[in-house]
Amino acid sequence: MEYRGYDSAGIAVVGREECRAIKTKGKVSELEKNVYSQNISANLGIGHTRWATHGEPSVTNAHPHSNKEQTLFIIHNGIIENYSTLKNNLINEGYTFVSETDTEVLAHLIDYYLKLKNNLFQAVRYALNEVEGTYGLAVIYKEEPDKIIAARKGSPLVIGIGKNENFIASDVNALIVHTSQVVYLEDGEIAEIYKDHFHAKTIHDEEIIKEIHKVDMNVDEITKGGYPHYMLKEIMEQPDSIFNSMRGRLLYEEGISKLGGLQGYEDRIVRSQRIIISACGTSWHAGLVGEYMLEEYAGIPVEVEYASEFRYRHPIIRPEDTVIFISQSGETADTLASLKEAKKKGALCLGVCNVVGSSIARESNAGVYIHAGPEIGVASTKAFTSQLVVLSLITLLLARKKNLSLIEGQNIIREMQSLPEKVKKILESNDQIEKIADEYMSCRNFLYLGRGYNFPVALEGALKLKEISYIHAEGYPAAEMKHGPIALIDENMPVVFIATKDAVYDKVISNIEEVKARKGRILAIVNEDDDYIEKLVDHVIRVPKTINMLQPILSVIPLQLLAYHVAVKRGLNVDQPRNLAKSVTVE
Repeated sequence: MEYRGYDSAGIAVVGREECRAIKTKGKVSELEKNVYSQNISANLGIGHTRWATHGEPSVTNAHPHSNKEQTLFIIHNGIIENYSTLKNNLINEGYTFVSETDTEVLAHLIDYYLKLKNNLFQAVRYALNEVEGTYGLAVIYKEEPDKIIAARKGSPLVIGIGKNENFIASDVNALIVHTSQVVYLEDGEIAEIYKDHFHAKTIHDEEIIKEIHKVDMNVDEITKGGYPHYMLKEIMEQPDSIFNSMRGRLLYEEGISKLGGLQGYEDRIVRSQRIIISACGTSWHAGLVGEYMLEEYAGIPVEVEYASEFRYRHPIIRPEDTVIFISQSGETADTLASLKEAKKKGALCLGVCNVVGSSIARESNAGVYIHAGPEIGVASTKAFTSQLVVLSLITLLLARKKNLSLIEGQNIIREMQSLPEKVKKILESNDQIEKIADEYMSCRNFLYLGRGYNFPVALEGALKLKEISYIHAEGYPAAEMKHGPIALIDENMPVVFIATKDAVYDKVISNIEEVKARKGRILAIVNEDDDYIEKLVDHVIRVPKTINMLQPILSVIPLQLLAYHVAVKRGLNVDQPRNLAKSVTVE
């Protein structure tokens, strides 16, 4: 679970003779040193990598947390919103607290009910009925050393079914080396897990039968494959991930796409009065490109919403609306909450996810998997381009069902089929981009500018740079530069232009001239046949030309490599940038 992003780590074990927790601030490697330096013998344990919400990163605030006697241990992902009220009640009952976390409240609340019920499963169940907020949790207890109690509400949790051993994780990737048989817990469910069986109930004590799913993934997919970092591996995998996203989904003779996950809903989507796209971060940028695609080709009004704002601002959603939720993990807390809100209001909800069986995939009415394969690097790369491919497929499907001609549909398909080879060609520029990174690694600020389909690419390029190199970067529509950002431009300000040939190419040239006149340092992403811009800028990176709707898939890749090489040259942890989590499963 290290790739998810964290600031401390810890484990707790119980057995007939063993009961203790070992915690550390920092990386799992430090925890390993502590664990391996001690003689620990147990057949049951829990561990957690914590990303701080309540309380700063420290050994005291690290998980697992325990009761006063240190006989009960809990790990928890999520936020207990009424923790202050619960804490005051427990203090009145004589409980004392040593950490600043909301999780320690859960440990003592379960302990309180354990003393009343003398049964761990029931104690956890009673405690959770008092909790407001989100949780994915696991609890162990010295007096019942043959079981783990796990529960979920708003935070992912999956049980791995092994041979004479069972597992719990918040991400199926963590289980692949042990088993391909998994059980997904749903919100409001609690499970009692032994080494050779498990059973589940709702937190209201209702029996439920859980289905075992088979995960189609192998261990090689979650290793670095000889690359120094997951991020570089995933950038280099894009010819394959893009191909996999469209494999079997393009029907050239009919000039249309075939998306099994939308079967039975196509006509309903075509009739939509409006399409809303809800997402966060990189997925939100993909949604912006999707807006351009869908409006241009399908002729349906599209709005793109930050999920974190959409869920709270009482959005006007009608039953004739279609809402698309984009999330690599399928577990993004804000996006999942937005989905539940839209479902309540009767809209058709479509998920665009990478992780099979994820919460958004299960909650949606229908949807499309992007099939990019596991993405371990925190900064999303191949998932972004695969999201764009899937949005292209959806656009093609809707456009052909409306008024797009067969010839136009076939042209889009030809261009989509050519993408993997074009991406391979871009990746051959890796050494050139690494040299360019030498010129910019010491800069403190960047501007990224683009117009039309390339404006979201500018946003994504800026995000990649700030995420992993910690350089301040902003993306803008190129024409907006003169409405404020131009004041920042001098000989120390690098400006990255995404300047491929499209309908607004001449306008972008004018924007480049404006930056050049103010002595800005200019790096331009241009098409292979562009000999003009090179005279105006300091550096160019060339990408093949394709139709406008697909150009972002090619234009973004040099920006991914640029961010990667700048961060590596600055000596930073590319795969686990500070303060970031791969999947934001808490608010």
